[in-house]
Amino acid sequence: MSNPYAPVPMRVEKSVTETEDGSIRTISLTFPDGTAPFGFVPGQFAELSILGVGEAPFGIASSPMSPDMLDFTIARVGTVTTELHYLEPGESVGLRGPLGNGYPVEGLSGRDLLVIGGGFGFSTLRAFTNYALHPGNRGNFGGITVVYGARNPGLLLYRDDLCDWAARDDMNLVVTVDRADEGWTGMTGTVPAAVEKVKGVKSVLGGRAALVCGPPAMIRYTLPVLADLGLAPADIFLSLEMKMKCGIGKCGRCGIGGSYACTDGPVYSLERLRGLPGEFR
Repeated sequence: MSNPYAPVPMRVEKSVTETEDGSIRTISLTFPDGTAPFGFVPGQFAELSILGVGEAPFGIASSPMSPDMLDFTIARVGTVTTELHYLEPGESVGLRGPLGNGYPVEGLSGRDLLVIGGGFGFSTLRAFTNYALHPGNRGNFGGITVVYGARNPGLLLYRDDLCDWAARDDMNLVVTVDRADEGWTGMTGTVPAAVEKVKGVKSVLGGRAALVCGPPAMIRYTLPVLADLGLAPADIFLSLEMKMKCGIGKCGRCGIGGSYACTDGPVYSLERLRGLPGEFR
């Protein structure tokens, strides 16, 4: 991105409704002819904008191994997100990115990984998981266990991915919901409780790193469980994407002490966060 203030016009290729209540959709965007796709790291984000309406930040939900098309998962919660939510194939949307940092992919090489996500915060973890499971990358990582939760089965995202991951024999997938409904046969309970139950999974016994993204309450109650698993603060990486705003550290709304989540994050190690005021001590 040569000019961080100027959005690139992107084309909407498809739009998929993710949840039964229709509140969350994933849009897939392609670059205009003559514009090369940018490289990015799982965990980075971009700003999406509609002329005359505004812009908002979203984590990139697709893998860097498929750079020609970018996925963004959008919850309908306000004016900008409502307009983005109802974009149809063929329409245009502005994009600024990639922004921020991502998960420390190179530093995770050779480690067993515990990927923990809740609700809408699972988007960049989906990007990382698909990146790590790509045939060209899978050998770079040890065991992979994914724990993902939602409030109820109808709010689970990326069902095709979940089915694909469940069928693999080179990873462990644990899906849980806070409240089960009729027909639900999976785990019921919170994400931290589900993480406790994977202590006996072989790939986690030697766990060296955890990637976590989700609601703040989920993160707070998951951290003690990770400590019980023996993970040090330097080996736990949190995405604070809920704090992002302008994307380039100018508005100051993402400030954590002297750090800006838009530029220094949104991915922080727990060790670093404990040196900053007010976040996940």
